[in-house]
Amino acid sequence: MLKQMEGSVAVAEAVGLCRPEVICAYPITPQTHIVEGLGEMVKSGKLENCEYLNVESEFAALSVGIGSSAAGARTYTATASQGILYMAEAVYNASGMGLPIVMTVGNRAIGAPINIWNDQTDSMSMRDAGWIQLFCETNQEAVDVHIQAFRIAEALSVPVMVCMDGFILTHAYERVDIPEQSQVDEFLPPFVPRQVLDPANPISMGAMVGPEAFTEVRYLAHHRQMEALDLIPQVAESFREIFGRDSGGLISTYKADDAETLIVSLGSVIGTIKDVIDERRENGEKIGCVAIRSYRPFPIQAIHDACKHAKRVVVIEKCFAVGMGGIVAANVRMALTTLPLPVYTVVAGLGGRPITQKSLHRLFEQAGQDKLEGLHFLDLDKQLVDKILEQEELTGCSGSTAENILSNVGVVATAKV
Repeated sequence: MLKQMEGSVAVAEAVGLCRPEVICAYPITPQTHIVEGLGEMVKSGKLENCEYLNVESEFAALSVGIGSSAAGARTYTATASQGILYMAEAVYNASGMGLPIVMTVGNRAIGAPINIWNDQTDSMSMRDAGWIQLFCETNQEAVDVHIQAFRIAEALSVPVMVCMDGFILTHAYERVDIPEQSQVDEFLPPFVPRQVLDPANPISMGAMVGPEAFTEVRYLAHHRQMEALDLIPQVAESFREIFGRDSGGLISTYKADDAETLIVSLGSVIGTIKDVIDERRENGEKIGCVAIRSYRPFPIQAIHDACKHAKRVVVIEKCFAVGMGGIVAANVRMALTTLPLPVYTVVAGLGGRPITQKSLHRLFEQAGQDKLEGLHFLDLDKQLVDKILEQEELTGCSGSTAENILSNVGVVATAKV
């Protein structure tokens, strides 16, 4: 059914259609409306046979999820930003125990400085925690991918993060097609856990493992992720057959077949990138894009095949590793090791800074002429940075970097007592 609705509400409806049995909820912007919506559904009786637990922290939310999943319940939770850092220990525990929990991450910057707006640093901080990570371009994809996530998680007994850009998607009102319950029931079978705590058949879960077996345990976790490289496209195809939409999968491409310049990115910025590509195509430029839908497991072969005829690759990412550079770009370079083409890293949209068509046009112009430096910060105010560095050198004291920056741009005045 087509509805005009907020992204978070749409995701709540999609999760409800998957018939979760336990929802562990702690609010944090920008995912709060998702768990609020699910809470209303449970309270009203619209979502039946589901226990909704309000907990005292994000760590508690995933800890409860670990317990409920281990007991054989289809389990869901959501978080963002500092919340995923607070639950970090449990994030690793859930994957290490092979529990098929589905969790939405409403992507948001990590402080300090405090910032509630969108970038993808939070989910990237957990990229090596053993969870499958699926990224969404639109709210329709977010609806569809959540439904697929339960099937993927339960088939492999691996937890799945569905990552959607905070505010840009979570708070945006768009037209989405909400499936019928009968369609979801046809696509998603009842949960049959591959492992379960059962007093009649006692087992240990989360046992201590020493050096004699730890490598093998971690290898098997890796093996399941490699299995997901085959399963994720199969689930996406099964979804397409029932629902008639192309959502999910490992990657998607746009005007990439004859492209000399390929833009690689993930998340909602893909829509803006497509618009700019259309404009540049009208002027005869051979440019296209590759959207990464599955970041973990990373689709090395799919990325390689999509880029092998290009002359250059530009990776645009809303995150970076301080002291190193691009996170996504490093993985893309690994996929393209055997190809003789430059891979440029562009860090953009940090802390919610708009990624405008004007800036992308300028960026793609430079890229097409191979005039980009290896690591490029889109719309960085270099004069402001140089001014702050000069002040620090003159005074010998950095003070508070955030306060210094804000004072220089006139956002706040330095407090005087």
